[in-house]
Amino acid sequence: MRHNISVRVNGMVEEHEVEPHVSLLTFLRETLDLTGAKEGCNEGECGSCMVLLDGKAVNACLTLAVEVDGHEITTIEGVGDAKRLHPLQSAFLKNHAVQCGFCTPGMIMTTLGLIAENPAPTEQEIKVALAGNLCRCTGYRQIIDAIQEGAEAMRQEGSVK
Repeated sequence: MRHNISVRVNGMVEEHEVEPHVSLLTFLRETLDLTGAKEGCNEGECGSCMVLLDGKAVNACLTLAVEVDGHEITTIEGVGDAKRLHPLQSAFLKNHAVQCGFCTPGMIMTTLGLIAENPAPTEQEIKVALAGNLCRCTGYRQIIDAIQEGAEAMRQEGSVK
Protein backbone atom coordinates (compact mmCIF):
# COMPACT_ATOMS: atom_id res chain seq x y z
CA MET A 1 0.00 0.00 0.00
CA ARG A 2 1.58 3.28 -1.11
CA HIS A 3 1.04 6.63 0.59
CA ASN A 4 0.95 10.07 -0.97
CA ILE A 5 3.24 12.57 0.69
CA SER A 6 3.80 16.25 0.13
CA VAL A 7 6.99 17.64 1.61
CA ARG A 8 8.99 20.82 1.08
CA VAL A 9 12.58 19.83 0.33
CA ASN A 10 15.14 22.62 0.03
CA GLY A 11 12.33 25.07 -0.67
CA MET A 12 10.60 22.98 -3.36
CA VAL A 13 7.32 21.13 -2.81
CA GLU A 14 7.68 17.46 -3.66
CA GLU A 15 4.65 15.21 -4.02
CA HIS A 16 5.24 11.49 -4.36
CA GLU A 17 3.85 8.07 -3.55
CA VAL A 18 5.99 6.05 -1.17
CA GLU A 19 5.88 2.63 0.41
CA PRO A 20 5.27 2.84 4.18
CA HIS A 21 8.65 1.22 4.98
CA VAL A 22 10.81 3.60 2.87
CA SER A 23 13.19 5.72 4.92
CA LEU A 24 13.59 9.42 4.39
CA LEU A 25 17.19 8.71 3.39
CA THR A 26 16.12 6.32 0.63
CA PHE A 27 13.43 8.76 -0.51
CA LEU A 28 15.94 11.62 -0.73
CA ARG A 29 18.64 9.60 -2.46
CA GLU A 30 16.60 7.39 -4.79
CA THR A 31 13.46 9.39 -5.52
CA LEU A 32 14.78 12.96 -5.43
CA ASP A 33 18.41 12.20 -6.41
CA LEU A 34 19.70 14.21 -3.45
CA THR A 35 22.77 12.18 -2.55
CA GLY A 36 24.45 14.52 -0.07
CA ALA A 37 23.03 12.63 2.91
CA LYS A 38 25.03 9.41 3.05
CA GLU A 39 24.08 5.90 4.10
CA GLY A 40 26.65 4.85 6.64
CA CYS A 41 25.46 2.57 9.42
CA ASN A 42 21.71 2.70 8.68
CA GLU A 43 21.21 2.49 12.45
CA GLY A 44 21.38 6.15 13.52
CA GLU A 45 24.87 5.79 14.97
CA CYS A 46 27.17 7.55 12.48
CA GLY A 47 25.36 10.80 11.58
CA SER A 48 26.26 10.70 7.91
CA CYS A 49 22.57 10.88 6.93
CA MET A 50 21.65 13.96 8.97
CA VAL A 51 19.14 16.41 7.51
CA LEU A 52 17.04 19.15 9.03
CA LEU A 53 13.38 18.33 9.65
CA ASP A 54 11.56 21.58 10.40
CA GLY A 55 14.95 23.01 11.41
CA LYS A 56 15.99 20.19 13.73
CA ALA A 57 18.73 17.69 12.90
CA VAL A 58 17.44 14.14 12.43
CA ASN A 59 18.83 10.86 11.16
CA ALA A 60 17.22 10.35 7.77
CA CYS A 61 17.96 6.62 7.98
CA LEU A 62 15.69 6.29 11.04
CA THR A 63 12.89 8.54 9.80
CA LEU A 64 10.21 7.14 7.54
CA ALA A 65 9.33 9.15 4.44
CA VAL A 66 5.62 8.96 5.38
CA GLU A 67 6.46 10.71 8.68
CA VAL A 68 7.64 13.87 6.89
CA ASP A 69 4.37 14.46 5.03
CA GLY A 70 3.53 18.15 5.41
CA HIS A 71 6.94 19.06 6.84
CA GLU A 72 10.05 20.86 5.64
CA ILE A 73 13.35 19.09 4.94
CA THR A 74 16.69 20.74 4.33
CA THR A 75 19.54 18.69 2.95
CA ILE A 76 23.14 19.71 2.36
CA GLU A 77 22.15 20.50 -1.24
CA GLY A 78 19.89 23.26 0.13
CA VAL A 79 22.58 24.88 2.26
CA GLY A 80 24.95 26.41 -0.28
CA ASP A 81 26.39 25.81 -3.70
CA ALA A 82 29.75 25.99 -5.45
CA LYS A 83 29.23 29.65 -6.36
CA ARG A 84 28.23 30.72 -2.87
CA LEU A 85 29.18 28.50 0.01
CA HIS A 86 27.38 28.76 3.29
CA PRO A 87 29.62 30.35 6.00
CA LEU A 88 29.79 27.00 7.77
CA GLN A 89 30.92 25.25 4.58
CA SER A 90 33.57 27.92 4.05
CA ALA A 91 34.78 27.48 7.63
CA PHE A 92 35.06 23.72 7.16
CA LEU A 93 37.25 24.24 4.10
CA LYS A 94 39.36 26.98 5.69
CA ASN A 95 40.00 24.90 8.83
CA HIS A 96 40.80 21.68 6.91
CA ALA A 97 37.81 19.99 8.56
CA VAL A 98 37.11 18.07 5.35
CA GLN A 99 39.27 15.12 4.45
CA CYS A 100 37.50 12.21 2.79
CA GLY A 101 34.23 14.21 2.99
CA PHE A 102 31.89 11.31 3.75
CA CYS A 103 30.85 12.66 7.15
CA THR A 104 30.94 16.35 6.22
CA PRO A 105 27.31 16.80 5.08
CA GLY A 106 26.07 15.18 8.30
CA MET A 107 28.42 17.27 10.42
CA ILE A 108 27.24 20.47 8.76
CA MET A 109 23.55 19.59 9.05
CA THR A 110 23.95 18.63 12.71
CA THR A 111 25.75 21.90 13.33
CA LEU A 112 23.08 23.96 11.57
CA GLY A 113 20.50 22.38 13.88
CA LEU A 114 22.67 23.24 16.88
CA ILE A 115 23.30 26.84 15.78
CA ALA A 116 19.58 27.39 15.13
CA GLU A 117 18.98 26.61 18.80
CA ASN A 118 22.22 28.08 20.15
CA PRO A 119 23.93 30.66 17.92
CA ALA A 120 27.08 30.76 20.08
CA PRO A 121 27.78 27.19 21.20
CA THR A 122 30.71 26.47 23.48
CA GLU A 123 33.24 23.81 22.62
CA GLN A 124 31.55 21.43 25.05
CA GLU A 125 28.11 22.08 23.53
CA ILE A 126 29.55 21.38 20.08
CA LYS A 127 31.06 18.12 21.31
CA VAL A 128 27.72 17.05 22.79
CA ALA A 129 25.87 17.94 19.57
CA LEU A 130 28.38 15.97 17.48
CA ALA A 131 28.20 12.89 19.72
CA GLY A 132 26.11 11.13 17.06
CA ASN A 133 28.46 11.98 14.18
CA LEU A 134 31.50 9.87 13.42
CA CYS A 135 34.60 10.98 11.52
CA ARG A 136 37.48 8.63 10.89
CA CYS A 137 39.82 11.17 9.29
CA THR A 138 40.15 14.49 11.11
CA GLY A 139 40.34 13.80 14.83
CA TYR A 140 37.57 16.41 15.38
CA ARG A 141 39.79 19.39 16.40
CA GLN A 142 39.49 20.95 12.93
CA ILE A 143 35.76 20.29 12.90
CA ILE A 144 35.24 22.02 16.26
CA ASP A 145 37.36 24.98 15.13
CA ALA A 146 35.38 25.20 11.89
CA ILE A 147 32.06 25.14 13.74
CA GLN A 148 33.12 27.91 16.09
CA GLU A 149 34.34 30.04 13.18
CA GLY A 150 31.28 29.27 11.07
CA ALA A 151 28.90 30.15 13.91
CA GLU A 152 30.70 33.45 14.41
CA ALA A 153 30.48 34.21 10.67
CA MET A 154 26.77 33.39 10.70
CA ARG A 155 26.21 35.74 13.66
CA GLN A 156 28.15 38.52 11.92
CA GLU A 157 26.16 38.18 8.69
CA GLY A 158 22.92 38.08 10.68
CA SER A 159 21.77 34.64 9.56
CA VAL A 160 21.37 33.69 13.26
CA LYS A 161 20.82 35.82 16.32
